[in-house]
Amino acid sequence: MANRHLSRSIAMQVLFELDFNDSKKNKAEEILKRNLKEFAPGLDDSKFVEKIVKGVLKEQKKIDTIIKKTAPEWPLEQIAIIDRNVLRIGLYELLFGNPKDVPKKVAINESIELAKSFGGETSGKFVNGVLGTVYRELPESEKEDDGPNKDPEKIDCEEKKGGAVVYRKENLPDKAGDDVFLALVHDVFGYWTLSKGGIEEGEDEKEGTIREIKEKMGIDIKIKESLGENDYVASHPEKGRVKKSVFYFLAETKDKGLKLGESGGLDDVRWFKLEDLEGLKIYDDLKPIILKAIKIIKTPPSGARKING
Repeated sequence: MANRHLSRSIAMQVLFELDFNDSKKNKAEEILKRNLKEFAPGLDDSKFVEKIVKGVLKEQKKIDTIIKKTAPEWPLEQIAIIDRNVLRIGLYELLFGNPKDVPKKVAINESIELAKSFGGETSGKFVNGVLGTVYRELPESEKEDDGPNKDPEKIDCEEKKGGAVVYRKENLPDKAGDDVFLALVHDVFGYWTLSKGGIEEGEDEKEGTIREIKEKMGIDIKIKESLGENDYVASHPEKGRVKKSVFYFLAETKDKGLKLGESGGLDDVRWFKLEDLEGLKIYDDLKPIILKAIKIIKTPPSGARKING
């Protein structure tokens, strides 16, 4: 692991030099060879350094867009060059790397250590905040992290979340029947997704979901039906292995106005007609939940199921 930490340090220095001198990407290989010779002669993991540098440069446009959306109060050009490139490395490993090779927990912790070693007094905290925000917005399936030497039976803590497919019906005078709209939030990865949030200790799943939707979307909802529960185990940079249970509900609202709550991982919230959903970029694991909700919405009231309680 010491070699990997040194490799990331070399990669950061290469990216720093490219950024500082506003050099062309084709200079990367020359700078990489020079830095390896000067700072890490005999390093047996030089391929790893090359992989990070080339990977960051290849995905830099996407990575920088995510940084801008996750830390909107810090324009990219105003972020310290060290912090900016440490974030690029961390986000590359977090989003584009192989978690079996570098678990997400390791990717985050390594970036924090780089920031502390090379950056300013608050660099570690800043990098931790941005990467933590991005990690929380990852789709649930990508949070499963059983890297090497993990005990699959060990659970350090448990958390519950509540989410909802929120809809409203609007009667249009020139149309027979109601138009149905779904409210979706947009994340920093470019996906339209379901709003969800943590259920507090001692809080009922439905009550917690109602509260979270109010905070995230600015609307009042009425829970109509359960859409199921999704359990998974995720690796958290600080909490360890966390068993998470996400409770999904179908919820109706009469409110038209949507207001996005404070969240570094979300950047938009909108209503969509059902016929407009097909062209949206939506996570695969959420599509069955949304389709189930639509089927229930379209079922005549006499055939709708009621949620207990």
